[in-house]
Amino acid sequence: MKQFDLDTWEEILLTITRNKTRSLLTAFGIFWGIFMLISLMGGQKGMQSLMEVQFQGFATNSGFIGASKTSKAYKGFQQGRTWSMDDKDVDRVKQLVPEIDIVTSNITRWGVLVMYQEKMISGTLKGQHPIYQKIEEPQITIGRPINEIDIKEQRRVCVLGSRIYETLFPEKEDPCGKMIQINGIYYQVVGVNMAPGNLSVQGKAETSVIIPFTTMQKNYNRGDKIDLLCFTAKQGYSITSVAKKVEAVVKQAHFVHPDDQQAIICVNAEAMFSMVDNLFLGIKILGWLVGLGTLLAGAIGVSNIMMVTVKERTSEIGIRRAIGAQPKDILQQILSESMVLTILSGMTGISFSVFLLNIVEKAASTPMSPAHFQIDFWGAVGATVLLLLLGILAGLAPAFRALKIKPIDAIRDE
Repeated sequence: MKQFDLDTWEEILLTITRNKTRSLLTAFGIFWGIFMLISLMGGQKGMQSLMEVQFQGFATNSGFIGASKTSKAYKGFQQGRTWSMDDKDVDRVKQLVPEIDIVTSNITRWGVLVMYQEKMISGTLKGQHPIYQKIEEPQITIGRPINEIDIKEQRRVCVLGSRIYETLFPEKEDPCGKMIQINGIYYQVVGVNMAPGNLSVQGKAETSVIIPFTTMQKNYNRGDKIDLLCFTAKQGYSITSVAKKVEAVVKQAHFVHPDDQQAIICVNAEAMFSMVDNLFLGIKILGWLVGLGTLLAGAIGVSNIMMVTVKERTSEIGIRRAIGAQPKDILQQILSESMVLTILSGMTGISFSVFLLNIVEKAASTPMSPAHFQIDFWGAVGATVLLLLLGILAGLAPAFRALKIKPIDAIRDE
């Protein structure tokens, strides 16, 4: 196939200009199709990145069990009985459910008043073991997390959530070593947790204050009662199946009917993550269907324009054939016109969508939760290759029609 020269480009542009209205409408179709495709791809990626920030540091193979009123009578206990789990349930689950990897307990006090000097804020007080950090990983930017020595010595130390820290220490100074007051009890700050995730157990991490589990038991007379049993499954085991075994062990220990679905509240993080993954997969498929459908409509428009162009240029093509033009020259001419129209409008659509995605990314990003709306390099390459293929396909039918034109037909048309 011969090299493109200046005359070739002039001929292509002349053809597009000669069919200005049809060319503009078709170019807009291609532009809108690629714009929709890239925008939906980037939007899906950005929303997924924002959602992942909310889940950041949270174990996907985790489950949580809490006690609620019974709905069935069992072994002499009446329906509607209030009951609580205790520390012994942790050991029971460890011994009787071998599929468990980590199991720990959690107790919570809601609506506590946290004060430092003249500043105050309402938050959630959580008593946790250090091992819980493997389920909900903190982002300790200042100081340290709760450790085993804190648990053993029942120390009055605490780790502040990001919003608690920003309210009590607006100058962003190091709070470690300073004493804050929580409902009249003083605690020494040892760390700051800047985790941005909103998928937090019993309250958001940013509005929570974490203290040692044993300190919480002692200061608030909780005895051996716990609010939540938290666990993760070993690799290869599903939380759904493991949670059923954990429920059975807890129900048996506290004389709860095995079929009582109301007596235990179970949160399956694995199911939530799976649901979110399926949601974004559906959005991605929908985006591709909408974008490709619009692109296909634009490509059909390009093909129609080229068909009309070929019909209008029957005499010209026939005369060129008569004076010695090769079929490949005619084929190159028609395909090049189709590809130029497709690529010019398509690349404009890609550029515009990338520009808008950049604006959205900057608006949605924060220092603690950056968003990623831009498509990656290979996504852009794939879109470009798709445009090239569509340009070729759109020009094939008109090109083959042009090849069938005979010089005698051109003379007759003339």
